[in-house]
This record gives sequence, structure tokens and C-alpha cells, in this order.
Amino acid sequence: MGNQKLVTKLEPRSIFACASLPEKLSFMNNALQHQIEVFEKSRDVNIILDLAPTGTGKTKAGFTVLLHKPTKSAVYIAPTNALVEQQREAAEEFVKEAGLPHVVKSASAREIRTWSDDNVGKRPGEKLYNVLRNPATIFPEVGANKPIILVTNPDIFYYATFFAYNKLDRSNIANSFYTKFATVIFDEFHLYDAKQLVGLLFYLAYSHIFGFFKDGRRVVLLTATPEPACELALQSLEKQGVRIAKINGETGNSNLLPSQTAVNLELRPQPDTREEWLAELTSEVVKRFQERPKENGAVILDSLDSINRLKELLDKQGLTDFIGRITGPAPFKDRQRAMQCQIILATSTVDVGFNFERNPAPTRQNLDWLIFSAHNRAAFWQRIGRVGRVLGKSETNIDSEAIAYLPAIAWEQGLASLNISGGRAALEQTLKDVPCLDKPLLIAYWRSEAFLEIARPLLELEEAFQDIPGAELIPQLFETVKSTLGGNRTWDDCRFRMKVLRGAENISKASLKDVQNKWKFTAGGQAFVRTYIKAKYPEDWEDLQAGRVTLDKYESVFKQDEEAAKDLKEFAEIFSTSYAPLFSFRNSLFENLPIRDPHGYLLDESEETRLDPIHLLRHYEFIPNGEFIEVGSRAKDNYELVFRLSYSDTWQEFVNTELNKLTAFKNCRIERRLGVGGAIRPTPLIQVLEKYLIPGMIIAEKENQYIIFQMRKEGIVSYPIVIQCSNAQKEYRFLPGIAGILTMAMKGKQLRLPDDEPFIV
Repeated sequence: MGNQKLVTKLEPRSIFACASLPEKLSFMNNALQHQIEVFEKSRDVNIILDLAPTGTGKTKAGFTVLLHKPTKSAVYIAPTNALVEQQREAAEEFVKEAGLPHVVKSASAREIRTWSDDNVGKRPGEKLYNVLRNPATIFPEVGANKPIILVTNPDIFYYATFFAYNKLDRSNIANSFYTKFATVIFDEFHLYDAKQLVGLLFYLAYSHIFGFFKDGRRVVLLTATPEPACELALQSLEKQGVRIAKINGETGNSNLLPSQTAVNLELRPQPDTREEWLAELTSEVVKRFQERPKENGAVILDSLDSINRLKELLDKQGLTDFIGRITGPAPFKDRQRAMQCQIILATSTVDVGFNFERNPAPTRQNLDWLIFSAHNRAAFWQRIGRVGRVLGKSETNIDSEAIAYLPAIAWEQGLASLNISGGRAALEQTLKDVPCLDKPLLIAYWRSEAFLEIARPLLELEEAFQDIPGAELIPQLFETVKSTLGGNRTWDDCRFRMKVLRGAENISKASLKDVQNKWKFTAGGQAFVRTYIKAKYPEDWEDLQAGRVTLDKYESVFKQDEEAAKDLKEFAEIFSTSYAPLFSFRNSLFENLPIRDPHGYLLDESEETRLDPIHLLRHYEFIPNGEFIEVGSRAKDNYELVFRLSYSDTWQEFVNTELNKLTAFKNCRIERRLGVGGAIRPTPLIQVLEKYLIPGMIIAEKENQYIIFQMRKEGIVSYPIVIQCSNAQKEYRFLPGIAGILTMAMKGKQLRLPDDEPFIV
């Protein structure tokens, strides 16, 4: 039946120790077979996938590849800033043990800002470029012209390779990232979102087409749970001649070392109401604490608010002193304290970079039991791999326990037929065939209008290679990426559309005087003006198409008519802001706020952190207090957030021109109300919410109820929006992020872009 619990046992896992060490790896103690295989295979292949289980030394395996090019630079991309710091320390230790000459530096946006600007300018891009060019420029103590291992995050990697830095620095930084590194390591890449994966796959295609693989570049992909869509993309590259090796670490011919205990696993459908679920979670935690007071456990949920509410419920049960939280807002010292607690409550923050280490280290597994939720396969396998780790422990035969909450629909989609006696293999095969655990937005993103994203670096590269050898490779690179990701756009289509967007961005930032006099000479300006005329003046567009007039006519129009120039600039602002959900690296609408939490609603020991204002608005009462927002109390009931838009024309005009359209809205503000249809609650002014334009899409709720329901189940947020027209007031739904827009497009709804062109999936 759809809601029955399933109980199965996952057999213990082991990993092979190496039989003998190659001479170059003689410094490695207790080496594992997969680490040796990564080193050996990387002699001859371009891309190495290390698929060894979590917690079995994949990081060190990746570093072994450095030994093939011991004087060349490398970059290590870790998925979170917390892991960047951890892997910097691991890289420094490896370099010391191996006797390599490399300088190791970590680089997050915040860290780059702290680097000295004595010998260079203050721009972060200028600092990063100089560190890559010669680390001694910023850090004179390291010595001149040493190779560097740069440990950074996907944000920096994306901004660098997609020419997203300051105009003065973008070409230098991109050139460094594309040409400098002989070894490139992507850690935990199964956790990458669609945009991060586009950056990764584009880099692989570039390395292939421009001959860097032939020159010896090696790319190492570290993951215990490869995403099927990524495997298909890599297969496409393999067909084009890229040499790829996969290593799983669980095959070998020497002695086996236990890596994970047997896990007694119970699969449960997630309850319909959060109150019911939180009560159930509380009961399970209390029972384990009372019945097994010496065991350690954790609860991992996707929702920060659910974790914080669970904490309050457990506090009432007298467990305050035994609980620690590891969440996004939790500062480092709070996380360190939480690691030593008997019960850890965590969000997805712990999916990478946290091994639940305890001091002193127990002789058995660090986590005896785990309760968690998972909305997709990668999250499930990543989290189940956290419990019962015993590699290097003296006690390895004590079973662990886990409860996994999956979407209830999974039972209808085949989970109910699981062979509960089939162990890990049966579970893996069954979960593979459950559609609700897919990441459908991944492929939809690649094949949608967002495919235009790769046109930005391609256009920059095309212009950089203009009239020199290499320009002919740009269309070839586009076709390689297209065959890797899918899609049906041509390079000419994407190139022109990117020029239009570039023109919109430049005109939107220009002064009105420059718009009037210099639009024709602005990069992308002519392409954008053509789009402007087509969208707003169809009859003029026909004349332009027929050759009865030329674009030169509009030089005098914009120069002499200030209102026309203002209209062009406003359309450029709306057009460029509309694309923000497609091109922005972060999905949040607003920047995080500095928060003070004196009562411990979010934090265990610290009082200050940063928080998404949407989370703050929904769940807490607060007051501005100097440079901080101070949390006063938890909201009695979660607020519903409502957008309100003042529209100057009639309701019918709004329906005709703004509905089902990716655009950006002026005169739009956000409010809180008490429940669906409830009264508006006065909200303290937060400056960050006062945005001139807010990008997104407005849809009718009644005709899209099923889609909205499905989005909600997938954790994709949409908001009510009240439209105050000149003759009516109507309520719709607002989709501010790319996930909601793609979901709508995937369900067959015809969506439009700012210039009324179709949104392509």
C-alpha cells in the first residue's frame, strides 16, 4: 500500500587496501586501492571519476594526480566555503608529505577581499589574477614563481570561466582558469545544481576542443553518487574522443577494510502535515536517547525551520544539553560544539565537509543512528553514507540504524515493490526506477532558454580569438556542448540573443545622455535596439525588415526625443533584469541580512549570523537594531508572504501583456499576512527588500493548481501576488526563481520572454 513502512538491511561495506605502493606514492601510509588506481589511471586518461564511498579518502586520491605534473599549477573546486578551508588544509598536508613545490591558497569571495592590496589594486578580480600569475605578488613570503594549488568554490570557478568578473579583470581571470591548470579536481560534484554543472561540462568541452587534454590536463571528478544526467553527458564526451576512467574502490585483489557497518534501514513516507512529522521525529529521538543513552545520532532535514522547531520540541523534553545544531546560519564555533553533542540536528549543510568527528574519537562509528529526509537519489545515498562509518576504527561490527523519509508518492511509483531481503543492490535498483527521486530540472535547464548561458563565454572567446587561430573552434565548441547537454538552438541563434542581452545590460547601466548619443556604438546596442523595435513597434519592424528604413534612422529619433530614449533605457532595464533568474548564480531573491539572535531561536551559543530575509519574514518577529535585525520571538504561526504590484493600466491589459511572461516588475513590494487570505501584518522596513525591479513570472493559480501543488511538493516556492489594476484587484501566483519557471515550461504551458519571444524548453 502507498503508506506502508519498509524495513530492510543494508549489508556492511568494505574497501580494498592497496597491495603495493608505486614508488612515487611511497610516502602514503595506509593507502587504499582506489587512491592508487586514480594515480595509475590518470597517466593515460583525460577524466577520472572516483566513485569510492563517502569517507574513504577521495580527496587524497585526487591529489595523487598532481605527481604526474609536479611543477604545474592545479585548482581544487570544493562545493562549500566550509569545505574549501578543510581541503586547503588537506592540500597543504599532501604537498608537505609528497615534497611538492606548490603554494596552497584558498579563495572564497570573502577571503579574497582580505588579501593584501599593497602591490596590486583593491579589486578582487585583480588580486585573484595576480595570485594565479605569481603567488608572490600578494604573498611575498612564499617565494617567486612557484606553482599554485588554488582551493576554491563553484561560484568563483563559474564567475572566472564565464567572464562574470569586473570588466577590467574578466579576460585575464578567464584566460588563467582556462590555460593555467594541469590538474583540475571537482569535489562532490553530484551536489552541483544545474548551473554549476553547466560550468563544469563547458570547461570539460573547452579542454577537449582546445587541446588541453592532449597537452596533459587531467580532470578528476569525485563523487559517491553520480547523477544519471551527468553520466549521459560524460558518455557524449567519450564518444567524441575524450578518454574517461571510472574507479569505484570496491574491487581489488588485496585485503578488505571495513568502511561502513550494516545499517538497519526503515523507509517511511513523509507525513502530510509538518506538525505530525515533527511529533513523530521528536518521539523517535527521545526513544533512542532513553533506550540507548550511550549512542550518538543525528537528524538531517532539508528545512531550516523544521530543524529549529524540532529543537524547541526536544528542549521541552529536557534534552537541551545533549543537542547541537549544524545549519547554514550556525557560525563555526557553534558547529564545532554541535559536533561533540550526542544528538545533532542538521540541514543539508552537513551533506559535504562534515564527518561528524568527535573528540576523543570513539573506537566505533561516530554516528550510531540517523534520521533523515531525502527528495532525490543523490541526497538519499549521500545521507545514508553518513551513518556507521568505521574506516580506521577498531570496532566495526556493531550495526547502525537509520530512518529515511521519502516523498509519499514514491510508494505509488514502485518503492512498495522493494525486495526488502535484497540489501543494498535491490534498494539501489528500486530507487533508480522511482521518478519522483529524479532531478528533472537538470535536463530541462540545460535544454531550455538557459542554454543561452553558454553563449556568454563563447561570445567572449570568439571576440578574443578574432582574426587569430582558434576562432574556427568556437562553433565546434558550441556543437560539442550542445551534443553533451542537449538542446536544439544554433550558434547563430544563441550568439545574436547574447548580443541582445549584452546590449540591454550596457544600455540599462548607461546615462540617459549616453543612451541618446552612443547606443549605436555600445556593445550589443544595435542588436538590442532591433529587438526593442520588434517588441514595441511591429509596423516599424516590418519596415526595417523590408529595408524601407535602416537602423540609422533611430539615431536622430533617440537623440532628439528624450522620452523615446527613456523608454529604450527602461525596456533595457526590464529586459536585462528579467534574465537574472537564468543568469544569476544564486537563487535567492534578496541578499542575506545581518541577524542578532539573543534568544537562541537559530543559534546555540553565538548571537550573530546572516540569514535569508524570506526565512526571517516567514518565521520570526523582529526589529531593526542598528546594523542588525534583532530576532525577538518566533511567529505564533508561519506568515504567508504576499507580493503586491501596482499596475497602471486595466486588468485586461495586464492579462494580455504580463501573464505567463518572464519579465521584471516595478512598484512591487512584499508583505506578510496571517494565513491564506488573512490580514496583512505590518512589517518593519528592511532596506534590502526595496528593489527597483523584481524579476519573475506571474501565472493564474486556478488553471495551474496541479502544477503549483507539484512544485510545492518538490520544495519549489511560489508566492501569492495581488495585482492592483486601474479597474480591478486580482490575485495570482508569482514565480521568482528559475526552478518554478522551468516547471511551468515543462508542463507544456506556453511562456514568453520580455520581448514576447517564446521561452524554449
